[in-house]
Amino acid sequence: MRHAVECSQLANEMNNMGHLLEVENLEVKFALRFGDLTAINGVSFTLDRGERLGLVGESGAGKSVTGFAVINLLSKPGYISGGRVRFEGQNLGRLTEEQMRDIRGNRISMIFQDPMMTLNPLLTISTQMVETILAHQNVSRADALDIALEKLKKVYIPSPEKRLSQYPHECSGGQRQRVGIARALALEPRVLICDEAVSALDVSVQAQVINLLMALRESRGLAYLFISHDLSVVHHVADE
Repeated sequence: MRHAVECSQLANEMNNMGHLLEVENLEVKFALRFGDLTAINGVSFTLDRGERLGLVGESGAGKSVTGFAVINLLSKPGYISGGRVRFEGQNLGRLTEEQMRDIRGNRISMIFQDPMMTLNPLLTISTQMVETILAHQNVSRADALDIALEKLKKVYIPSPEKRLSQYPHECSGGQRQRVGIARALALEPRVLICDEAVSALDVSVQAQVINLLMALRESRGLAYLFISHDLSVVHHVADE
């Protein structure tokens, strides 16, 4: 009886808190010479703790643009022209860039379709992962290195100790993608935006990484926005 009352109180608290992530009538445009081009028009969805939402569409449909817009990472000439994005009750559009940096990567992480977009070719994997961890967590460099190694092991990178000392160009495409996944998981975010996160991986590794993501959902209540054109993957990973 006591357990039922506690569960009821928890449910009421979650309802009062609202959704973890709310996207309402999102509109994105690109300012071009011949006028503004609308890329996203009135997209709305919500994401709760532990929920898995699939965002499906063909190439060029605006899936990735939606993901970038959620974390306010659009490159010019793209800009958010309408709508609202709220995370844990905060309107992200009203935050300063410094405040957004605290949320982006730390509480909302994104796995990018092309890892070379985010991996610096001039820095080792170790440097890039450790600096990311140190920027958001109050840990020593040695502890940050241990966290980086642990996350590389979790995404099934062969010889993870060796990979830490390598540069991105020394890794295969699939290995670079797994580094991107490991870095996104290093800060233990609450929401993970996966932009074709497993499309570059072999089928066997793909299954292992998906199983890892699902286990994190169960253990930590991690919420996912899965962006993909692969309906078979979405069928296995998404609730909706």
